Amino acid sequence: MLMKLARLSLWNRRGTVLMTWLSLTISIALLLGIDHLRTEAKNSFTSTVSGTDLIVGARSGQLNLLLYSVFRIGNATANISWDSYQRLTKHPQVSWSIPVSLGDSHRGYRVMGTSTAYFEHYRYANAQPLTLAQGQQFNGVFETVLGAEVAAKLGYQLGEQIVLSHGVGAVSFSQHKDKPFTVVGILAPTGTPVDQTVHVSLEAIEAIHLDWQQGAPMPGRQLSAGQALAQDLTPKSITAAMVGLKSRMATFTVQRQINEFKAEPLTAILPGVALAELWQMLSMVENLLLLISLLVLLAALVGMVTTLLASMKERQREMAILRATGAHPWYLFVLIQLEVLLITLLSMLTAALLLSGSLLLLQDSLAANYGLFIGLNIIKLTTLYWAAGILLLAMLLAVIPAVSAYRKALADGLTVRL
Repeated sequence: MLMKLARLSLWNRRGTVLMTWLSLTISIALLLGIDHLRTEAKNSFTSTVSGTDLIVGARSGQLNLLLYSVFRIGNATANISWDSYQRLTKHPQVSWSIPVSLGDSHRGYRVMGTSTAYFEHYRYANAQPLTLAQGQQFNGVFETVLGAEVAAKLGYQLGEQIVLSHGVGAVSFSQHKDKPFTVVGILAPTGTPVDQTVHVSLEAIEAIHLDWQQGAPMPGRQLSAGQALAQDLTPKSITAAMVGLKSRMATFTVQRQINEFKAEPLTAILPGVALAELWQMLSMVENLLLLISLLVLLAALVGMVTTLLASMKERQREMAILRATGAHPWYLFVLIQLEVLLITLLSMLTAALLLSGSLLLLQDSLAANYGLFIGLNIIKLTTLYWAAGILLLAMLLAVIPAVSAYRKALADGLTVRL
């Protein structure tokens, strides 16, 4: 009986209730959406590189090594000699390795020298492999495979030629114009730094620097592309290496052995640990977004209570009639609480449907453009905690209009005012 009365009362005031419901739905969807995106973004961020057990570079801090090897941010303090890298690849526990050579750029995008092992073993997100949207992997020395963003933003197509620049500035006056590269492949979007990278072979990095010394062309020695191909293009050093092990159980043992390598000072880091540490430094931003969402939700709930309080004056006669027919003051108190409960539950249900529908529509776009691999399942333990907290807060705020209805005297609603 009480539930039916609450439903009929809300329907009788459906215009006001509709606006309250919409406001609360958007607020709850915003809160749950930010919490879900926060969790999924963290998982997506920490899996920017997936399946790689160790990243090896010259002796430095783990965040610096992570930033320049994975995110192409900053520069290495030193390089790894090719002999040391070869010894690393022959370690009995090493299953595969990807060499990384940085230092050049193309119109603001970083150039990465590597081997075909990069296309075979590099994984991102949930162990997803790199795929080519067009073309093929590089085979020749002066061939390049572009990341999706590089090709899209600069308008490159297969078969076009590009010129690399020395250094990593957006504008460079030191260019390798005598050794242009042909675009032979374009990678599918990944939403990771791969999209912003120009990929060439290690031999290509050596070839374009044969007639350079200390960042400038050597006077009186200029080699053409053909002459460069006739030279020994074995790399002398690389910037870093990504390593996959045969057994995860050996990770810490191999890491310690690399860190204690006597031939030259090296650092081996666990990418997952380093990514988690980097995300921790960014936690202030996610907490700020969550706080803003909470304030929006609180404002919506206060608005709902304010609307109920404003309607109490119009409902004085309704309350008085209920009292006159034998309703206890507690009956009115529970009636108001029940109305708030119905509005809040309906808002939570529609907010969940709105959020799920939005994620379904935007999932592919978020993955391709921002590297956010967002799952569609928004129901998890933290969601239940948020739902319980929202209901509790709504019930607490509803006490204010409920007490107002409880305390109204019977005569207040039956007195005829002229």
